[in-house]
Amino acid sequence: MASQTIPPTDGGASDPIATPAPDPATPVESSQVSRNTSKSKEAPGTNSPFTSSSDYGVVPGKYFRSRRIKKGEVERPYLRRKDPREFWVDAIPIIGFIIGLAICGLLIWDGVRRVAHHKYCEVLNDNFTSWDDKVWTKEVEVGGFGNGQFEMTTNTNENVWVKDGLLIIKPTLQDEQLIERNTTLDLRGKGCTGRDWTDCVATTNTTNGTIVNPVRSGRINTKLGASIKFGRVEVTAKLPAGDWLWPAIWMLPTHSKYGEWPKSGEIDIAESRGNNRTYAQGGNDIISSTLHFGPDSENDGWWVNNVKRQALHTTFSDKYHTFGLEWTEKYIFTYLNTRLLQVAYTHFAEPFWEYGQFPLADRNGSRLENPWAHTGSNTSPFDQDFYLVLNVGVGGTNGWFKDGKAGKPWIDRGRTAKKDFWQARHQWHPTWEKQGWMEVKNVKILQQAGYNGCK
Repeated sequence: MASQTIPPTDGGASDPIATPAPDPATPVESSQVSRNTSKSKEAPGTNSPFTSSSDYGVVPGKYFRSRRIKKGEVERPYLRRKDPREFWVDAIPIIGFIIGLAICGLLIWDGVRRVAHHKYCEVLNDNFTSWDDKVWTKEVEVGGFGNGQFEMTTNTNENVWVKDGLLIIKPTLQDEQLIERNTTLDLRGKGCTGRDWTDCVATTNTTNGTIVNPVRSGRINTKLGASIKFGRVEVTAKLPAGDWLWPAIWMLPTHSKYGEWPKSGEIDIAESRGNNRTYAQGGNDIISSTLHFGPDSENDGWWVNNVKRQALHTTFSDKYHTFGLEWTEKYIFTYLNTRLLQVAYTHFAEPFWEYGQFPLADRNGSRLENPWAHTGSNTSPFDQDFYLVLNVGVGGTNGWFKDGKAGKPWIDRGRTAKKDFWQARHQWHPTWEKQGWMEVKNVKILQQAGYNGCK
């Protein structure tokens, strides 16, 4: 097939892919001129397949027109005539908000109205300017107080004294001569306040490893001069710091009208341990409150209301705290520093025999009897006079300090527990040096009106 030469296109011919020449009568934007100028400067023979994106949409001979809506072009009839239903769009939320505030105010008022406001008579308000032996009694015992505690409590100024507006209860080491050689420590007729001979007699036997109490300490009570049936108690104190110390602020029944412990009850306002805050069971940064009650010592309902409270960014040995109790016919609760910061709360909503969830029989198969059945009251045994007890215990064999934890130097069931504790004194006694005692600034006991002559 013969080749054919295509003649060049003259000026009057139309190139279907060439950019149309602008009309000389039509103004051209500067940007369009610059684009055309840049194209004209391309090297000869260059035929770029792409063009600038800005070239698209430009209509030759037309100015660019904005598509934005201009003010006044859109009609807004709703400005001239409002829909009457629009009022409720704002009104309903506002009305709901007002009703909500009214309901909240009503609930707050009702809550405040229900808060009990009792009248009280002051029974004791002791700032410890001096020791008052008409109110306070120093207990003297060596029997361990039912917990196998290691301290011997004394009535001397070595362990309990008042100075500069403070009551001090401080444990000290026992006389080594009473431990290192065979000894019988008999306090009967020498001020012992215990009822059984085991509360008043201790011995050291170098053969079998038995020793007298390795520590002396203090335990005092208000049984003689200040007891209440319902009311309030506040003790402002700094608790001790030191390994194996056991400080306690608590109450016992004055007459034990329902029988031996725990039939007549016990109120623990605050108990702690002197070990530091790393102690797994809780050291001097933890207090616990509880009620003890039950048909016998092996069936104690303390576990249903035992509550712990941790000090906030401090310990109970670093500064003074107020340990409080409020006790009425309907409830009993303990608190820390303020009544708003409750620790343990027990409402007398059911009889304590049911509340304690006691078994039908003891471990020997003997049927357990309800010691409060005859009263028909939900408050029993906490419906009698109680007095205050302050003490610093040391050690013990009842599990308050768990075996094998934190280097505990004795075993609770060990035959030589006291001796093992004594022989480790080079470990624990140095921890008592800085704050190994309880400091009490104030004790306040208030009787609720309507009882014990308070009107």
